[in-house]
Amino acid sequence: MAASDMDELSLLTLEEELTCSICLCPFETPVTTPCGHNFCQNCLFATWTDSFCCPQCRTHFATKPELKKNTVLSAVVETFKLRSSRNEPLDLYQEEVQVEKEAAVICDMCMKAEASKTCLTCLASYCEEHLMPHRENPNFRLHQLTEPLGDLSERMCPDHHKLMDFFCVQHERVICSFCLQQVHKGCSFKTPDEQKAFKETELRNKLSLLDGKIEKTKTVLAQMRTMQDKLKESAASKKKALAAEYQQMREMLDRDESAALSAVDHEQESGQTKLRTFLKKFTENTDKMSQAKDDVNNTLSQSHTLSFLQASVVLPPVVIHDPYAPRVTMDSKTVSAIQAFAAVMKEHLTEILKQPTEARLQMLKPGMPLPPSQPGNPKHIRSQSPGAPLKAGQKKKPQKQTKKPPNAPKGNAPSMKAARSMDNLQDLTKKDKSKGQPPEREPKVKPETSDVLPDITSAAKRNDLLKYGSVLTLDPKTAHKRIILSEDLTTASVSDEPTNYHDCPSRFSVCSQVLTSKGFSRGRHYWEVKMSCNNFIGIGLAYNSIDRKGPASRLGRNAQSWCVEWFNVKLSAWHASSETVLLNPNSKRVGVLLDCEEGTATFYNVADRAYPFHTFVFPFSETVYPAFWIFSSGSSITLCKLQA
Repeated sequence: MAASDMDELSLLTLEEELTCSICLCPFETPVTTPCGHNFCQNCLFATWTDSFCCPQCRTHFATKPELKKNTVLSAVVETFKLRSSRNEPLDLYQEEVQVEKEAAVICDMCMKAEASKTCLTCLASYCEEHLMPHRENPNFRLHQLTEPLGDLSERMCPDHHKLMDFFCVQHERVICSFCLQQVHKGCSFKTPDEQKAFKETELRNKLSLLDGKIEKTKTVLAQMRTMQDKLKESAASKKKALAAEYQQMREMLDRDESAALSAVDHEQESGQTKLRTFLKKFTENTDKMSQAKDDVNNTLSQSHTLSFLQASVVLPPVVIHDPYAPRVTMDSKTVSAIQAFAAVMKEHLTEILKQPTEARLQMLKPGMPLPPSQPGNPKHIRSQSPGAPLKAGQKKKPQKQTKKPPNAPKGNAPSMKAARSMDNLQDLTKKDKSKGQPPEREPKVKPETSDVLPDITSAAKRNDLLKYGSVLTLDPKTAHKRIILSEDLTTASVSDEPTNYHDCPSRFSVCSQVLTSKGFSRGRHYWEVKMSCNNFIGIGLAYNSIDRKGPASRLGRNAQSWCVEWFNVKLSAWHASSETVLLNPNSKRVGVLLDCEEGTATFYNVADRAYPFHTFVFPFSETVYPAFWIFSSGSSITLCKLQA
């Protein structure tokens, strides 16, 4: 095969590999995802909104992965662009004009009259008068007559001066019978008409492919235009809801309402900008494919075989990949957080303003000690555990006095409003609307009929918890390779460089997590954890059967684990991928009381006393282990030595 043919073949092969599957154009600043796929940097960022996943294989990433420019691929793309710029397609229109300007064929005998037929055996053209011998003399009956050919000289082999009536498939060129016996001996061949029929079929298949891709692209364009309308409707709906919330607290939050509405407009404009970019790219791709379609039709309209065979059609790279429809909505974290904030702030202010002035500070900061003159502790905000929700109307059995934890209430358990959901974004619990009763008025715990668990109404003395203290160490066999453990196995921190741990089935391979060596299935146990910072850290419990390899192995994202998690400024309780947003006490030291008999796990903010901020309720089906998730580089947790 000729060098030029080899170059063209290699370019076509490279063109498929160097095309971004999102914009269907050659890579611009290519980056590689952790799953190994390459995309344009701007295209990839445009597809990431609230979640992070690979547009090609749909692999989900828990956090936004750190991407670096693929310098090798970038250099290859630049080389490809330079090479492809030198291989421009033939101008089919110029060839068509040349064919139309060809003069009529003249008889080779009289050189006057217009030729009627061309003899491919005599290699000459004849008018009707000089064609008579071919028609009447039987000696000429085997001569092959055809329509007048004006390019007969061009059909002659320049090496053997024979008619080129064969087509070499391997070298893709027209040859004569001598060439077939000498230079092209052993090559597969066809007649020009057979090759023409084959190429016609091939071009018609390309035409069908172009029609299908154009229809798909038009469908995606229609979807994006519909998405634009939905964005406007969604933005209008969300703005209306925000305005209704802010109307009731206009005097205090007028400037916040204006900022929130501007954020929605900004989110809408951001989405419109992304869609406009993709609309422009897909419109350009449609124009390119339409031009390629016209080129194919023009090639098919060629009447002369040689011109038809010499014509070539280059399909644009967008034909190779299906068009990618971006997902742009108004359900971003910013807009959803603003909408949830408006609803919760209204409830929060209503509850706070109902309380006496002395109790308001304690409601905002549960960990702050009460003034000495306060006759009783105000109620704590407590969220229902996602581990064991009760059905509406189901009665809960009263707690036994002999088994209640040291922080259990002695008076009536106050009722609590049901958690309110905003578009399935967050389960935000409301505060207790009743005041706590003095402990001496009703010493017995009455059964509840509400669908929430009994509230924790008072802080606990650490000495009452420390008697259940347990000595724990971290299990190096479960530690993720980014987790670094101290020599005494009581401190875990995160490093950018992986540790050379040996591979074992119990080791976490996706999430930077670690379990303790000791688990519990009976009795009461208490431990405390010191955090270097209260951000990107999770403290919880897990069964030994928790998944170690998959993306659902993160604490709280499965049915085998429970955790409280600090993520940016938000504190949440997680179980079975269900999130409950909590008030953040900005803890530095967290205590956990596990009661296997009652099936509860209570988390405390440890200061001068232990202030409970969340309780999970779940029946134990197997041994449960303390578990920890650490994400930020340099962050650490330490299992504390418990001393009274």
